[in-house]
Amino acid sequence: MTTSSRDFVGRTALITGASAGIGAVFARELARRGADLVLVARRADRLTALAAELGATGVTVHVRPADLTQPDAGRDLIRALESDAIDIDVLVNNAGVGLPHAPFAEADPRRLRQMLDLNIGATTDLAHAVLPGMLDRGRGIIINVSSAAAFQPVAYLAAYSATKAYLLTLTEALWAETRATGVRVVAVCPGMTATEFFDHTGPQVTAGQVQTPEQVVAETLHALRRDTPTVVTGRRNALVAQLPRLLPRGLVARITERASRTPVAAPERT
Repeated sequence: MTTSSRDFVGRTALITGASAGIGAVFARELARRGADLVLVARRADRLTALAAELGATGVTVHVRPADLTQPDAGRDLIRALESDAIDIDVLVNNAGVGLPHAPFAEADPRRLRQMLDLNIGATTDLAHAVLPGMLDRGRGIIINVSSAAAFQPVAYLAAYSATKAYLLTLTEALWAETRATGVRVVAVCPGMTATEFFDHTGPQVTAGQVQTPEQVVAETLHALRRDTPTVVTGRRNALVAQLPRLLPRGLVARITERASRTPVAAPERT
Protein backbone atom coordinates (compact mmCIF):
# COMPACT_ATOMS: atom_id res chain seq x y z
CA MET A 1 0.00 0.00 0.00
CA THR A 2 1.19 3.50 -0.79
CA THR A 3 -0.26 6.81 0.36
CA SER A 4 -0.75 10.35 -0.89
CA SER A 5 -1.54 13.69 0.71
CA ARG A 6 -5.25 13.00 0.24
CA ASP A 7 -5.05 10.05 2.63
CA PHE A 8 -4.78 12.43 5.59
CA VAL A 9 -7.84 14.57 4.89
CA GLY A 10 -10.46 13.98 7.57
CA ARG A 11 -8.32 11.35 9.31
CA THR A 12 -7.22 11.53 12.93
CA ALA A 13 -3.49 11.31 13.69
CA LEU A 14 -2.11 10.52 17.15
CA ILE A 15 1.38 11.98 17.60
CA THR A 16 3.45 11.24 20.69
CA GLY A 17 6.27 13.51 21.74
CA ALA A 18 4.36 16.28 19.97
CA SER A 19 5.52 19.19 22.14
CA ALA A 20 8.76 19.85 20.22
CA GLY A 21 11.17 18.66 17.56
CA ILE A 22 10.15 15.97 15.09
CA GLY A 23 6.79 15.44 16.78
CA ALA A 24 5.76 19.09 16.52
CA VAL A 25 6.80 19.17 12.86
CA PHE A 26 4.76 16.02 12.17
CA ALA A 27 1.78 17.75 13.79
CA ARG A 28 2.14 20.87 11.65
CA GLU A 29 2.63 18.93 8.43
CA LEU A 30 -0.25 16.52 8.98
CA ALA A 31 -2.53 19.42 9.93
CA ARG A 32 -1.48 21.15 6.70
CA ARG A 33 -2.56 18.01 4.85
CA GLY A 34 -5.99 18.06 6.51
CA ALA A 35 -5.63 15.61 9.39
CA ASP A 36 -7.27 16.11 12.77
CA LEU A 37 -4.81 15.60 15.60
CA VAL A 38 -4.36 14.06 19.02
CA LEU A 39 -1.24 15.60 20.56
CA VAL A 40 0.48 13.69 23.35
CA ALA A 41 3.42 14.70 25.52
CA ARG A 42 4.16 15.50 29.15
CA ARG A 43 4.33 19.28 28.71
CA ALA A 44 0.72 20.41 28.65
CA ASP A 45 1.56 24.08 28.16
CA ARG A 46 3.44 23.40 24.92
CA LEU A 47 0.71 21.11 23.64
CA THR A 48 -1.93 23.73 24.35
CA ALA A 49 0.03 26.39 22.48
CA LEU A 50 0.55 24.09 19.50
CA ALA A 51 -3.12 23.09 19.51
CA ALA A 52 -4.15 26.76 19.39
CA GLU A 53 -1.81 27.36 16.46
CA LEU A 54 -3.01 24.37 14.47
CA GLY A 55 -6.66 24.65 15.43
CA ALA A 56 -6.70 28.04 13.75
CA THR A 57 -6.11 26.25 10.43
CA GLY A 58 -9.48 24.52 10.67
CA VAL A 59 -8.54 21.05 11.89
CA THR A 60 -9.69 19.55 15.18
CA VAL A 61 -6.93 19.19 17.76
CA HIS A 62 -7.19 17.17 20.97
CA VAL A 63 -4.60 17.70 23.70
CA ARG A 64 -3.81 14.69 25.88
CA PRO A 65 -0.94 15.31 28.30
CA ALA A 66 0.51 11.98 29.40
CA ASP A 67 3.67 10.46 30.81
CA LEU A 68 4.12 7.42 28.60
CA THR A 69 6.86 6.02 30.83
CA GLN A 70 4.15 4.98 33.30
CA PRO A 71 2.89 1.38 33.17
CA ASP A 72 0.00 0.89 30.73
CA ALA A 73 -0.02 4.61 29.86
CA GLY A 74 -0.29 3.86 26.14
CA ARG A 75 -3.19 1.47 26.53
CA ASP A 76 -4.93 3.82 28.97
CA LEU A 77 -4.62 6.61 26.42
CA ILE A 78 -6.22 4.57 23.64
CA ARG A 79 -9.03 3.42 25.93
CA ALA A 80 -9.76 7.04 26.85
CA LEU A 81 -9.84 8.04 23.19
CA GLU A 82 -12.15 5.14 22.35
CA SER A 83 -14.51 6.22 25.13
CA ASP A 84 -14.66 9.62 23.42
CA ALA A 85 -15.37 7.93 20.06
CA ILE A 86 -12.01 8.99 18.61
CA ASP A 87 -10.61 6.42 16.18
CA ILE A 88 -6.94 6.67 15.29
CA ASP A 89 -6.19 6.46 11.58
CA VAL A 90 -2.53 7.50 11.82
CA LEU A 91 -0.15 6.73 14.68
CA VAL A 92 3.18 8.55 14.88
CA ASN A 93 5.17 6.80 17.59
CA ASN A 94 7.68 9.60 18.01
CA ALA A 95 8.17 9.90 21.77
CA GLY A 96 11.53 8.60 22.88
CA VAL A 97 14.35 9.39 25.24
CA GLY A 98 18.05 8.64 25.57
CA LEU A 99 20.47 8.45 28.46
CA PRO A 100 23.63 10.50 28.95
CA HIS A 101 26.59 9.26 26.93
CA ALA A 102 28.32 6.91 29.40
CA PRO A 103 29.24 3.26 29.99
CA PHE A 104 26.22 1.04 30.56
CA ALA A 105 27.46 0.10 34.04
CA GLU A 106 27.18 3.75 35.10
CA ALA A 107 23.60 4.27 33.92
CA ASP A 108 21.03 5.43 36.45
CA PRO A 109 18.78 2.37 36.89
CA ARG A 110 15.61 4.44 37.29
CA ARG A 111 16.24 6.41 34.10
CA LEU A 112 17.25 3.22 32.31
CA ARG A 113 13.92 1.63 33.16
CA GLN A 114 12.02 4.76 32.11
CA MET A 115 13.77 4.71 28.74
CA LEU A 116 12.87 1.06 28.19
CA ASP A 117 9.27 1.69 29.22
CA LEU A 118 8.96 4.59 26.76
CA ASN A 119 11.07 3.52 23.80
CA ILE A 120 9.88 -0.10 23.84
CA GLY A 121 6.87 -0.47 26.14
CA ALA A 122 4.75 2.52 25.19
CA THR A 123 5.48 2.32 21.47
CA THR A 124 4.56 -1.35 21.42
CA ASP A 125 1.39 -0.84 23.45
CA LEU A 126 0.20 2.01 21.23
CA ALA A 127 0.81 0.12 18.00
CA HIS A 128 -0.86 -2.99 19.40
CA ALA A 129 -3.86 -0.98 20.61
CA VAL A 130 -4.57 0.89 17.35
CA LEU A 131 -3.74 -1.81 14.80
CA PRO A 132 -6.91 -3.95 15.22
CA GLY A 133 -9.14 -0.96 14.43
CA MET A 134 -7.04 -0.10 11.40
CA LEU A 135 -7.29 -3.68 10.15
CA ASP A 136 -11.07 -3.67 10.64
CA ARG A 137 -11.37 -0.44 8.63
CA GLY A 138 -8.95 -1.63 5.97
CA ARG A 139 -6.77 1.46 6.22
CA GLY A 140 -4.31 3.15 8.54
CA ILE A 141 -0.74 4.31 8.95
CA ILE A 142 1.76 3.55 11.71
CA ILE A 143 5.00 5.53 11.69
CA ASN A 144 7.55 4.37 14.23
CA VAL A 145 10.43 6.79 14.78
CA SER A 146 13.49 4.64 15.27
CA SER A 147 17.06 5.84 14.64
CA ALA A 148 20.09 5.28 12.47
CA ALA A 149 21.56 3.90 15.71
CA ALA A 150 19.27 0.88 15.24
CA PHE A 151 21.59 -0.63 12.64
CA GLN A 152 24.57 -1.23 14.92
CA PRO A 153 25.46 -1.55 18.60
CA VAL A 154 26.54 1.87 19.89
CA ALA A 155 28.90 1.70 22.83
CA TYR A 156 28.17 4.22 25.61
CA LEU A 157 24.63 4.42 24.23
CA ALA A 158 24.17 0.66 24.49
CA ALA A 159 20.61 0.44 25.81
CA TYR A 160 19.37 3.32 23.66
CA SER A 161 20.63 1.79 20.42
CA ALA A 162 19.13 -1.54 21.51
CA THR A 163 15.69 0.02 22.01
CA LYS A 164 15.83 1.51 18.53
CA ALA A 165 16.92 -1.82 17.04
CA TYR A 166 13.88 -3.40 18.67
CA LEU A 167 11.57 -0.78 17.19
CA LEU A 168 13.10 -1.22 13.73
CA THR A 169 12.69 -5.01 13.83
CA LEU A 170 9.13 -4.76 15.15
CA THR A 171 8.19 -2.34 12.39
CA GLU A 172 9.65 -4.43 9.60
CA ALA A 173 7.77 -7.48 10.86
CA LEU A 174 4.48 -5.55 11.09
CA TRP A 175 5.06 -4.22 7.57
CA ALA A 176 5.26 -7.81 6.33
CA GLU A 177 2.16 -8.84 8.30
CA THR A 178 0.01 -5.96 7.03
CA ARG A 179 1.07 -5.57 3.41
CA ALA A 180 -2.21 -6.91 2.00
CA THR A 181 -4.52 -5.23 4.53
CA GLY A 182 -4.57 -1.57 3.52
CA VAL A 183 -2.50 -0.62 6.57
CA ARG A 184 0.88 1.06 6.00
CA VAL A 185 3.67 0.55 8.55
CA VAL A 186 7.04 2.25 8.25
CA ALA A 187 10.06 2.89 10.46
CA VAL A 188 11.86 6.20 10.07
CA CYS A 189 15.49 6.13 11.10
CA PRO A 190 16.95 9.64 11.38
CA GLY A 191 20.59 10.27 11.97
CA MET A 192 21.70 13.19 14.08
CA THR A 193 18.84 15.71 14.11
CA ALA A 194 18.74 19.20 15.61
CA THR A 195 16.23 18.64 18.43
CA GLU A 196 16.00 18.83 22.22
CA PHE A 197 17.06 15.17 22.41
CA PHE A 198 20.68 16.22 22.94
CA ASP A 199 19.76 18.39 25.92
CA HIS A 200 19.30 15.12 27.80
CA THR A 201 21.96 12.87 26.31
CA GLY A 202 24.80 15.34 25.85
CA PRO A 203 27.12 15.29 22.83
CA GLN A 204 26.92 12.39 20.45
CA VAL A 205 28.82 10.60 17.73
CA THR A 206 27.84 11.08 14.12
CA ALA A 207 29.31 9.61 10.97
CA GLY A 208 26.47 10.75 8.78
CA GLN A 209 24.43 13.81 8.05
CA VAL A 210 22.93 16.31 10.50
CA GLN A 211 19.35 17.13 9.55
CA THR A 212 16.51 19.36 10.65
CA PRO A 213 13.20 17.92 11.93
CA GLU A 214 11.53 19.35 8.81
CA GLN A 215 13.81 17.30 6.57
CA VAL A 216 13.13 14.14 8.56
CA VAL A 217 9.36 14.57 8.37
CA ALA A 218 9.41 15.43 4.67
CA GLU A 219 11.42 12.32 3.82
CA THR A 220 9.18 10.14 5.98
CA LEU A 221 5.97 11.30 4.32
CA HIS A 222 7.55 10.91 0.90
CA ALA A 223 8.54 7.33 1.82
CA LEU A 224 4.90 6.49 2.50
CA ARG A 225 4.39 6.62 -1.26
CA ARG A 226 6.73 3.64 -1.65
CA ASP A 227 6.28 0.04 -0.54
CA THR A 228 9.18 -0.02 1.88
CA PRO A 229 9.29 -0.83 5.61
CA THR A 230 12.17 1.47 6.46
CA VAL A 231 13.47 4.89 5.54
CA VAL A 232 16.82 6.20 6.72
CA THR A 233 16.65 9.96 6.28
CA GLY A 234 19.57 11.63 4.54
CA ARG A 235 21.60 9.96 1.81
CA ARG A 236 24.80 9.88 3.84
CA ASN A 237 22.94 8.47 6.82
CA ALA A 238 21.47 5.75 4.61
CA LEU A 239 24.94 4.80 3.38
CA VAL A 240 26.38 4.68 6.90
CA ALA A 241 23.43 2.59 8.10
CA GLN A 242 24.13 -0.09 5.48
CA LEU A 243 27.82 -0.51 6.29
CA PRO A 244 27.31 -2.59 9.48
CA ARG A 245 25.38 -5.17 7.45
CA LEU A 246 28.49 -5.79 5.35
CA LEU A 247 30.92 -6.31 8.23
CA PRO A 248 31.24 -8.87 11.06
CA ARG A 249 29.17 -7.74 14.05
CA GLY A 250 32.10 -7.98 16.44
CA LEU A 251 34.14 -5.69 14.22
CA VAL A 252 31.25 -3.22 14.01
CA ALA A 253 30.97 -3.17 17.81
CA ARG A 254 34.69 -2.46 18.19
CA ILE A 255 34.58 0.30 15.58
CA THR A 256 31.61 2.04 17.20
CA GLU A 257 33.24 1.73 20.63
CA ARG A 258 36.37 3.51 19.44
CA ALA A 259 34.34 6.16 17.64
CA SER A 260 32.06 6.70 20.65
CA ARG A 261 34.81 7.44 23.15
CA THR A 262 35.05 11.08 22.02
CA PRO A 263 31.59 12.21 20.91
CA VAL A 264 31.11 15.30 18.80
CA ALA A 265 29.14 18.33 19.90
CA ALA A 266 25.41 18.22 19.42
CA PRO A 267 24.03 20.26 16.52
CA GLU A 268 22.58 23.68 17.16
CA ARG A 269 18.84 23.96 16.71
CA THR A 270 17.49 26.38 14.16
